[in-house]
Amino acid sequence: MEHIASYFPITDPTLIFFVVLLIILLAPIIMGKLRIPHIVGMVLAGVLVGQYGLNILDRDASFELFGRVGLYYIMFLASLEIDMDGLKKSKIRTIVFGLLTFGIPFALTYWMGIYLLGYTSVAAFLLGCIMSSNTLVAYPIVSRYGLQRKPSITLSVGATMIALFIALVLLAGIVVSHHGGSGVLFWLWFVLKLVMYCGGLLWFMPRLTRWFLRRYSDAVMQFIFILSSMFLGAALAGLVGLEGIFGAFFSGLILNRYVPHVSPLMNRIEFIGNALFIPYFLIGVGMLINLRLLFQGGDIVWVAFCMVLFGTLGKAIAAYLSGFIFRMPPASGQMMFGLTSAHAAGAIAMVMVGMTLKGVSGEPVVDEGMLNGVVIMILVTCIISSIITERAALRIVLRDKEITPDEPDKDDERILIPVKYPEYANRLIHLGMMMRNPKLNRGLVALNVVYDDEKMRVNQELGRKLLEQVTQYASGSDVLVQTQVRVAANIANGIKHAFKEFDASEVIIGMHNHANISPEFWGQFHQSLFNGLNRQIIMTRINYPLATLRRIQVAIPSRAQYEPGFYRWLERLARVTKILECRIQFHGRSDTLQMIREYIKNKHAEIRAEYLVMEHWNEMPKLASSIADDHLFVVITARKGTVSYKNALDRLPDELTRRFSGKNLMIIFPDQYSDDKLLTMTFAMPQHTEEVSAYEALHEWLRRKLNM
Repeated sequence: MEHIASYFPITDPTLIFFVVLLIILLAPIIMGKLRIPHIVGMVLAGVLVGQYGLNILDRDASFELFGRVGLYYIMFLASLEIDMDGLKKSKIRTIVFGLLTFGIPFALTYWMGIYLLGYTSVAAFLLGCIMSSNTLVAYPIVSRYGLQRKPSITLSVGATMIALFIALVLLAGIVVSHHGGSGVLFWLWFVLKLVMYCGGLLWFMPRLTRWFLRRYSDAVMQFIFILSSMFLGAALAGLVGLEGIFGAFFSGLILNRYVPHVSPLMNRIEFIGNALFIPYFLIGVGMLINLRLLFQGGDIVWVAFCMVLFGTLGKAIAAYLSGFIFRMPPASGQMMFGLTSAHAAGAIAMVMVGMTLKGVSGEPVVDEGMLNGVVIMILVTCIISSIITERAALRIVLRDKEITPDEPDKDDERILIPVKYPEYANRLIHLGMMMRNPKLNRGLVALNVVYDDEKMRVNQELGRKLLEQVTQYASGSDVLVQTQVRVAANIANGIKHAFKEFDASEVIIGMHNHANISPEFWGQFHQSLFNGLNRQIIMTRINYPLATLRRIQVAIPSRAQYEPGFYRWLERLARVTKILECRIQFHGRSDTLQMIREYIKNKHAEIRAEYLVMEHWNEMPKLASSIADDHLFVVITARKGTVSYKNALDRLPDELTRRFSGKNLMIIFPDQYSDDKLLTMTFAMPQHTEEVSAYEALHEWLRRKLNM
């Protein structure tokens, strides 16, 4: 062991870079399993490999360089992602809420720092700045429910910007005062320099940006220009006595309108930051943290508890008080509290700045206890924010019922059908022909995706033959089929990119049915497909010709009528039922069945439909005895975090395998909001997600062992 320990910590720059990249690769996977926010996971990984953990890495100069870039990048991206147009519509309310959500937590935290934690006034002031700002970690939850335009959401985004801006200005004042500044004249000169700096950048940078982006269209040059602008703002901020992170944040606000949220340029900026600079910075922060202090007494636990309690209490008071002043419903106040209660990147950035400041005695203003407390506080507040926001979003949906399903006649229908097995492809095409709207006279899109490996050429040729087969099959019914053989390293990504290229509205795909390839219910890529694509996905396993089906039985979860794609799947099933001239039975809650009944009556009165009440989802297995071989059993499911999702849906693969094996089966994932996951990636919410947590896997393992 001593011989192995002599190789650590690693000091070779190449190996250090390799280990860091390995952490960046594995941390999201592990943290996703543990349901820990990814941004906290990077910090914890730094703790593990640093000198206070396993002492694997030496914190060399690369952490200083990339860490500083990552620090600026965090603040720059935070300002680039702010919706400036939404703020202009409610200026007064935004300013009021912004001042409250900054001022109340600041006052409470400052008092707590002085009287409960015994900090100096400077340390308490810095802690007040940290706790008065916030990061919109839970914003992706809002996007899933389609509530982005709600007043409470707009106010929360605007208030976040105001609170962070004020906190950074005050932080800059602390830094300047620690560099020898004092007196009235000094502060007048500081304010003058601040005005000159802001005014100069506001005048110069937009003009330079417009000129450059109009003149040069090269992708690399545009990216380098934007990055240079960020560092210019940070460097000039340092020259006038401000902190660099303020300059990076302010530059992002200026460039916000020139970098569209959904654009190749924004995608490149986010990609480089999330792939390298920001993780490098977060790992470097973790390497400074000494968690051993947690076991040397209860001080750090007390510090973290006070931060979470008073900071969160301040944010709650500000949110609910603003909701009361603006006469908003309680659920809106809850939403404002949920969105503004999380602390993440901004808190880490500010506490790192505080570590560079020295007190009167020469000791750092931010000690190890405060640094560790901030990290624990970030973890707890991210969890609190996610839970509160999720509950508030659901309350708003059920209260206002403003998430209305898409119109069934919406002219966006283009069905994408990935095919792989010749014996099953024609049935998928037949199903697509039944579900398409003949009045639109649009063809189908047949796709074959092959792996980019040594067998690529052979599989491409097999794919072309398969697509010729389905084209000839569809031509018998005068249905045009557009085809493509696509090469991809990942099948799910290949389907998702094709979905975007063809501007498809939905996917019909065969269910995994080859145990020799993968023993899992969803197979190798189906789960990645419905997790990464928020449009309607129909997975089907039909063992007999469609024309031989006598009945369709549909199991519907409660609140399914609130999903945006409610009418889309209902319309598709109604078309199939009409063509097959069979019966269809709907099993669900009475309120859901009432909406289905009205739709069928108005749009498809000729079909034979029955409506059977199923009060609870756990009654679904009872339907197994009524499903014959010539029936089609349809399950309407839901993605995690959506209106109709329930924990019982996690057991769906087991239930279907155990009770419906060998039956004709169809699983439908309805349309959702935010169908641009391919283009969305932030430092707080990366693209990677883990569907099953480690806790769920452990619970399932224990359940199986105990049942034995």
